[in-house]
Amino acid sequence: MPSLLLSQQKRSAETMITVFKRILFLIFSFPVLTYLVTLTFAVDPFFQSRCVADTGNYTANSAYERDLNSLFNEISSTTKLNYGFFHSKFGEVNAIALCRGDVKLNDCTSCLNGTVSEMKQRCHRYKEAIGWSEFCMLRYSSRNISKRLEISPGACLLNTRSAVAGNPEEILRVLQVLLDYLRRVAAARGALLKYATGNSSLGAQIWYALVQCTPDLSEQDCNDCLEAATEGSGSCCVGQMGCRVLRPSCNLRFESAKFFDAAPAVPPPQSPQSTKEEDKQKKSVWIPLGASLSATLGLALFSACGFFIWRRRNIQEDNENSQEVQLLDLVQGSILDEHSSENFNRENVSRSQEFPSIQLDILHVATNYFCNENKLGEGGFGPVYKGTLADGKAIAVKRLSRTSGQGLLEFKNEVMLIAKLQHRNLVRLLGCCLEKNEKLLVYEFMPNRSLDVFLFDSSMAVELSWPKRFSIIKGISRGVMYLHEDSRLRIIHRDLKASNVLLDHEMNPKISDFGMARIFGGDQNQVNTNRVVGTYGYMAPEYAMEGLFSIKSDVFSFGVLLLEIISGKRNNGFHVSERGESLLTFAWKLWSKGQGMELMDQLLVQSCVAAEVLKCIHIGLLCVQEDPADRPSMSSVVVMLGSETITLPRPVEPAFSVGRVVAEPTEPTSNDRNRSINEVTISNLSPR
Repeated sequence: MPSLLLSQQKRSAETMITVFKRILFLIFSFPVLTYLVTLTFAVDPFFQSRCVADTGNYTANSAYERDLNSLFNEISSTTKLNYGFFHSKFGEVNAIALCRGDVKLNDCTSCLNGTVSEMKQRCHRYKEAIGWSEFCMLRYSSRNISKRLEISPGACLLNTRSAVAGNPEEILRVLQVLLDYLRRVAAARGALLKYATGNSSLGAQIWYALVQCTPDLSEQDCNDCLEAATEGSGSCCVGQMGCRVLRPSCNLRFESAKFFDAAPAVPPPQSPQSTKEEDKQKKSVWIPLGASLSATLGLALFSACGFFIWRRRNIQEDNENSQEVQLLDLVQGSILDEHSSENFNRENVSRSQEFPSIQLDILHVATNYFCNENKLGEGGFGPVYKGTLADGKAIAVKRLSRTSGQGLLEFKNEVMLIAKLQHRNLVRLLGCCLEKNEKLLVYEFMPNRSLDVFLFDSSMAVELSWPKRFSIIKGISRGVMYLHEDSRLRIIHRDLKASNVLLDHEMNPKISDFGMARIFGGDQNQVNTNRVVGTYGYMAPEYAMEGLFSIKSDVFSFGVLLLEIISGKRNNGFHVSERGESLLTFAWKLWSKGQGMELMDQLLVQSCVAAEVLKCIHIGLLCVQEDPADRPSMSSVVVMLGSETITLPRPVEPAFSVGRVVAEPTEPTSNDRNRSINEVTISNLSPR
């Protein structure tokens, strides 16, 4: 019994010793376990690496290994990264490290340390390797990799969530437009930070994107790298909720949820001047009381003036924005055309299904920020630029100039009118934009520009044979007839002229610029206005002198245009004698003497049909009669042009001349060619 008791006591003691040992083990091993658990959870699930075999391997304890470890130590111990960018060389080893533009310094350092640890394990003994974590990138090589564009090796990392609902190709188009815009912004930044973020919406879904280059790249190299990455996203990212395209010199990422901060984390460095000012302030401890009071009062006065200026500018901007919002609401609330089926790529439509409102950033990218190389010309409204959308569609963007005589009223007028009109001889309005005080109209692009470019340039007029000119005349007449009689609205253009007739790729005419147009009521035949608008040389006499306009005002303008097309000469500035005779009276004299063919442009001698030319001169003279009642309607003009047997009434001599007595150069100036005077007061009129 005593031996049994002793045995039990011995076993109990051994058990206690074992338990005690286990407790000690747990106590001493807890920090290690904690570290291991932390390390396990700290592994970046986004980490990607590429070990490059082309440059060979290094051996243990070699000079290359020592240099590489020195670089790793420098990266791990650094406390100040220049805008998240690190590049250095130790012996044979070149290294580049880059943190994401919105990442704070501590997170950047932590990310680089983790990346160093991963690369030591994954690319052991490789002389060249690259690793990408979520917030940073690290690459090293035995060759020079600084300031060099490299797009391989690369990687594509997809969001693991299910594919997004919707049309993948449509989503990809939205993202490509956004990425193209960000690419230009990032590439254009300086040598410290090439980084940009933004978002774009498609329906209720908002997409967020980020692009970044190593800042040692040139603008062109950064642009090329991101362009290649964007093209790569088209093959590996389709239908995903998020995607990262990784390249040695750049990277991009997009997600359906926001994943970046609004602004870069690293503040811009202070200028040397501001640093000197701070040094002076530190040294200047004793400042006289009088000087302090003067400075305080001066600062208070300066602040008050600044606040007043800021407040005034704010009020002006609020008024402008309020006007724009009211205009957009009015435009979109008024355009309800069941015949309009124009759908300008759904991603561009923001507020209205009937009429697209196109985002400003899309137009910036399409026109390369309205660069001069894309400028097509300039009118009374403002400059017009060529643009190309992401899908390759060419557009023309009319930009309201701040110095233009036209404003919100004309902008609204053009949008409301032309959006309701559908005719093959009227230019199509694809959308408008009202953002950041910009007022933009987007049209279908006319590759041959306007009629005046060909008509009044002897080197280009040879391309306008008589059959083409006759076709253009008939097309314009059908377009004006549609405005007057066949459209849902009865519209007077009021600024019909050669520069407002655009030509498509087949030289078909399309009437444009409806900023001055007016709508007539069903029982209206004539209206009086105190504001005479239009272009010198095309205005009917009753409109120029009395402010009276009607559909017959457009008929007069058409008659002038018709005679210009036949003669290849402008009515405005036409001179054949010291008396400043107009094109209209000159045409009348030749026609009444039976010499009408002498009016014809000599370039048409080989291609003309004499009967058609004489008929068109006859119709032109009928259209420019002094009395509006003597002018034919546009429907009658269309019939006259299409008939070979109809008998035309005899016109009388035009009693109104817009010629000037003062001699001027025959050839128009460059300003006359490009600019339209859309609000004028007529003087020096010469009644006959």
